[in-house]
Amino acid sequence: MNLTLRTTSALALAVGLMSAPAFADMEAAIAFLDEHIERSALTRAEQETEMQWFVDAAAPYVGMEIRVVSETIATHEYEANVLAPIFEAITGIQVTHDLISEGDVVERLQTQMQTGENIYDAYVNDSDLIGTHWRYQQARNLTEWMAGEGAAVTNPNLNLEDYIGLSFTTGPDGVLYQLPDQQFANLYWFRHDWFTDPDIMAAFEAEYGYTLGVPVNWSAYEDIAEFFTGREIDGETVYGHMDYGRRDPSLGWRFTDAWMSMAGMGDVGVPNGLPVDEWGIRVNENSQPVGSCMARGGATNSPAAVYAIDRYSHWLNNFAPPEAPGMNFGEAGPVPSQGGIAQQIFWYTAFTASMVGEGAEAVLYDDGSPRWRMAPSPHGSYWRDGQKVGYQDAGSWTLLESTPVDRAQAAWLYAQFVTSMTVDVEKSHAGLTFIRESTINHESFTERAPNLGGLIEFYRSPARLAWTPTGTNVPDYPRLAPLWWQNIGDASSGALSAQEALDNLCAQQEAVLARLERAGVQGDLGPVLNDESDPEFWLSQPGSPQPRLENEDETPVTISYEELIQSWQ
Repeated sequence: MNLTLRTTSALALAVGLMSAPAFADMEAAIAFLDEHIERSALTRAEQETEMQWFVDAAAPYVGMEIRVVSETIATHEYEANVLAPIFEAITGIQVTHDLISEGDVVERLQTQMQTGENIYDAYVNDSDLIGTHWRYQQARNLTEWMAGEGAAVTNPNLNLEDYIGLSFTTGPDGVLYQLPDQQFANLYWFRHDWFTDPDIMAAFEAEYGYTLGVPVNWSAYEDIAEFFTGREIDGETVYGHMDYGRRDPSLGWRFTDAWMSMAGMGDVGVPNGLPVDEWGIRVNENSQPVGSCMARGGATNSPAAVYAIDRYSHWLNNFAPPEAPGMNFGEAGPVPSQGGIAQQIFWYTAFTASMVGEGAEAVLYDDGSPRWRMAPSPHGSYWRDGQKVGYQDAGSWTLLESTPVDRAQAAWLYAQFVTSMTVDVEKSHAGLTFIRESTINHESFTERAPNLGGLIEFYRSPARLAWTPTGTNVPDYPRLAPLWWQNIGDASSGALSAQEALDNLCAQQEAVLARLERAGVQGDLGPVLNDESDPEFWLSQPGSPQPRLENEDETPVTISYEELIQSWQ
């Protein structure tokens, strides 16, 4: 179900700002700091200076109403329900911050790009669209914007160097196209209390011949999933795996969010494999897409991709709760917090907030500390050293060229306010989706780290650099992304085999690439498809696509969580 929330006077009342006058007001800013900013990377004097800048910069836009949109996660709920009415009271700019599904965000962004109609004044859309924005040049060039039309409304304390995800939102041309608002990674989640229970450990070793621990590869993950599924622990029958399989847009993210890369489908290279990325799209030396199917040098239907889909389907249907195949991303995400799941290979850290508060008592000790931990996801048998090992979402503010300048300026003020150093620590405590180095290293997160199951250790480690979003091989995310859930849904449901579904997927991706090539709308950056040839030619070349392994079941390998954390230090 799509949820739309808007800021209202009732929300303003909830944050104690109804008495604030409807114009730019430093008194409202002081009240905001007193009531809501207990923790910040800035001193109180620095906070007041930053808020005074927003008051002054907003003066030309007092009384303007703007509309922005983002997907529905805890971080954006905090922005829409708390920060937007505060921003309005401080600046006199009224903000309607809509919260809808991610699929709908992309659809409305695409519609605005195609029609030029100004649906929203700013979008929080994933940096997965960086290849789209770079090629179409319909997103405002923020590098030029901040020096030109947006100069007067660009916060002198924006501190771009403090953002940890700018490499994700910068095109190959060195231009910044998006400003990160929230980031979360795809990691492995598991019940640390069960994995360290002496009786459970002994039973596992007796059955499988090696030590129960964090799985390093998919073979170990499957053994652990099999071991826990159907086992009774503390009077409850548990499952060794959690996932989702409903045919909706979130099923597509399940795979484009680096699942194929984790299996080993793409090429070596960070942030994304080159020349073949985690979508199986090959590019030439000019970054132009040249194919998706093996016959053109792509890997979307390669043996590694088939292996990835087969493992997903097998685990979903054999080791997850029976209702999981009918769930989507939002429905499946909170399930591990209910207590009956032993591990999850593909778990978004955006759900950390649901694991540490009310409703998560089943996975917390009496003192509130977690019974669970997070760790790097294991990799598949086609994976090689130097390949991307995981996905990191970077929802980022995007201003489209079709938005009138004054509305874009007002929206840019709001985007900077909700990511400002004054508010970012508090916002990050609410949503646990980090964008600033100063926030990650704030002492309040050092204190909270023991209750967050490894999240802070991950974000403070060099390891986080190997978790990256979709890159620039993908030339038109809005057109290509829907193809994934529609075709993977056929494999997930059993309507088609993995090979059949992936053959269809790569052919449909190439059909989109061919249309873009014919239209010439992306100029010298657009696709130039290779001629088709025998796939064996490409399978015999170094790199991706790789030929099928004789044995896709590696020797299982595990590592203790404590040893793993030490490697992150």
